[in-house]
Formats: sequence, C-alpha cells, structure tokens
Amino acid sequence: MVSDQDAASQHAHPGTGTYLAVAAVLTIITLVEVGVFYVPAFKAVLAPVLITLSATKFALVVMFYMHLKSDSKLFTLIFSLPLLLALGVAIALLFLYGAFVRG
Repeated sequence: MVSDQDAASQHAHPGTGTYLAVAAVLTIITLVEVGVFYVPAFKAVLAPVLITLSATKFALVVMFYMHLKSDSKLFTLIFSLPLLLALGVAIALLFLYGAFVRG
C-alpha cells in the first residue's frame, strides 16, 4: 500500500522559482514573436516561425502550469495526439492557401 507521503513525493510540483523562470521564458518568447512580426526581413518565414514559437509557449504552459509534466504519461499522450493532428491540419491549410509562397 502506498502511503500519502510516498504519493506526495512521486508527484512533487515545482517551486515558485521554477514557475517564475517559466514565466520569464514565456515573456521572452512573446517579445521575440512581436519582434519577428514587425521585422520586414522575416516576412518570408513569418508563419512557420510564429507557429514554432507559439507551440513552444503552449508546451511550456501545459507542462508546468497544467502540471502535465508530473502526471501520467497516458494523459500526455491523450493530450498530445489531438494537438499534433490540429497542428498538421493548420500547417496543411497554410500550404493550401499559399502562406509559404514568396511574393
């Protein structure tokens, strides 16, 4: 039988410092997104760069603030597969409507 203390040690959540560090990283990524949007040199690769940065932010929020990092791997799989499917559909639509065409 698993005691309450063993269960607590298996699912120890990050401390305040970790949450603040993640918040700082999210802020920096957001600033990079805004910067990429306003720099004309990035116009040709704007959509893929913003998708990548947004996916990174999404993963950080889910892993740390929704505690998916410390939950069962089954929950990670159940959450990740539809996300990857939606990302694939979004990228396919960007190709379909010419978001990656130079011009």
